Order: sequence, then structure tokens, then C-alpha cells
Amino acid sequence: MTTPSSAASGRPPQPGSSPDRGPAQHPGAPPSPTPEQFQAVQKSEEFGRLRSSFRSFAIPMTVAFLVWYFAYVLLSTYAEGLMSTPVLGNLNLGLLMGISQFLMTFLITWLYIRHANRNLDPIAEKLRDELEGEH
Repeated sequence: MTTPSSAASGRPPQPGSSPDRGPAQHPGAPPSPTPEQFQAVQKSEEFGRLRSSFRSFAIPMTVAFLVWYFAYVLLSTYAEGLMSTPVLGNLNLGLLMGISQFLMTFLITWLYIRHANRNLDPIAEKLRDELEGEH
């Protein structure tokens, strides 16, 4: 038997689906969180701590990287004499600062992973477990 929605779309009904509820849950699987539960978590103190911890890392790191990047671009444009200062053989200050952009990216990535593992993931796991049940 076809459901009104599957008949209208010309597609056969999906096994285990219901026209009212969408795909069926696996037997024994915890129920999906409701929008109200998501809103309650979003208003919780733990979620506020998670958001605050993320922002306290991301915003300063973004600002630091952008300052370093724009300093490099501006010095390259307006301080050619400084940037062409030899440092070691054919390596000049401008080339070293350019390479340092890549190193800064790797450093920030490593710092973020460390920050997330220590500060963000435990809170996020706790919130997820509250919504979905223990894994």
C-alpha cells in the first residue's frame, strides 16, 4: 500500500517509514531529542560554558592571526627595505615572515585541538549524553 506522500511523489514507500513520523527508529535506539530539549540545553549553564570556552579561544586566536597576517602584507607593501633584509644567506626577513604564516597556522591548529580535547569535548559529551542518553 502506498502512502499519500509516496504516491504524490511517485516514489515507493521506504521500508520502516511512517507518513507521520518519517524514518522509523531502530528497536532499542533512544528517541531523538525534541526541539524543546535542544532549546533547554541551549539555555543551560553548561552550554553557556561551552560557548564561552570556545569563544575565549577562537576570538583571540583569530585576532592574533589576522594581525600577524596583515602586518606581513603591509610590511611587504610599504617596508620593502626591511623585508629584504638578509637574515641567512639568500633568506631574507620577508621570506621568513611568509613561511611563518604557515607555521602560525599549524601552531593555532595544534593549540585548538589541545584546547578542544581538554575544555570543549568533555562539556560537549556531557550535553550530548543528556540529550541522546549514555553511549
